[in-house]
Amino acid sequence: MKITDIKLHTLEHPTLTQVRQQLVQVPGLRRIQYKQIVISSDAPMQMQILDVETDEGITGRIAPVSISRNQLDILRTHAVGESPFARERLFQMLHKGTRWVYQEPGWFGEFDNCLWDIAGKAAGLPVYALTGRVRDRLPVYLTDHELTPQGYLDQIERGRTFGVNAYKLHTYRGGKADIPLLTDIRKEVGDDYDLLNDPVCSYDLREAIEVGRAMEALNYVWLEEPMHEQKMNQYQELCSTLTIPIIATERLCHDMDLSAQWLIQGATDRLRARTNHGLTQVLKLARFAELHGTNVELHGPGSLYGIGHAHAGCGIDNTDFFEFFGGCGPRDLRTEGEAWGLLSAPLIEDGHIAPPDGPGWGAVWDEDRVRSLTVATD
Repeated sequence: MKITDIKLHTLEHPTLTQVRQQLVQVPGLRRIQYKQIVISSDAPMQMQILDVETDEGITGRIAPVSISRNQLDILRTHAVGESPFARERLFQMLHKGTRWVYQEPGWFGEFDNCLWDIAGKAAGLPVYALTGRVRDRLPVYLTDHELTPQGYLDQIERGRTFGVNAYKLHTYRGGKADIPLLTDIRKEVGDDYDLLNDPVCSYDLREAIEVGRAMEALNYVWLEEPMHEQKMNQYQELCSTLTIPIIATERLCHDMDLSAQWLIQGATDRLRARTNHGLTQVLKLARFAELHGTNVELHGPGSLYGIGHAHAGCGIDNTDFFEFFGGCGPRDLRTEGEAWGLLSAPLIEDGHIAPPDGPGWGAVWDEDRVRSLTVATD
């Protein structure tokens, strides 16, 4: 089997519009700190699909992607005519050659995902069976943007109605405000509920230590990205001071080698990864973390509106959760996918997510819907 073409389809939705992030200063802090608010726009929402076609009629497909036309040309130059089963060789070439084609690490991840789709379809197996099928479903935690104290509790209760028993707070108010908040939330939900905290770079080192110690006493699961990730030395001190797991590298997880260095240097206790940077890279980080006695935690839903991380999480042992952002109902991911013609995005059932069991990623598409939304093909 040979790769014959690589195509990028741009879809535009007739009613959905783009959102933008606007920076606003966090009030009540001695230092200047910013957070984001989401604002609407009139621009129509777009989504891109990547297809890798072969001479045997099997096409690997992944979405949504953010591949530029320049990157598409690089992939065509180096991959057309190659076997889609030479996945590791293609990975090594593109990974080691990243510097020489002036791209960021992980830039070819969605192409790698298409090769996994082809491999699964050719074998008649789902991707997570190819990677080891450790389990058939993965526990879910809910999360959202910063909310009011009652807003967190309301979302926690909604999650409980479909079996979810874990929640990650996003808090941007600073450590002084967060300790009583984290304490009150624990008191309300009880000791048998999993709680996590992600202040999104809102702390300095002193605050991170103080909040982390409070979280240890409150039995929180982990403290995520408390400081800006450029400060490796401060993360090293934080990790050596606290017993609660620290998760850094969210904004660095596209760079497999840099992420590994953070773990080697003791600047993070667990790694972050995303299938958007390629399942092959996720697996390499997972094996690396496993040999260091720790986890890789998957950031967001991954490719195909949850399908990507459902497969990845069920194919590796050392990950704890699926991150369900903004989850208000068990059908949210399915609804997001259906807007673009993807019919098989996973549901949340009994607090867990399961990947489709069809060949490859198991993505089922309404091709008429895809064609009707397509405004350009490169």
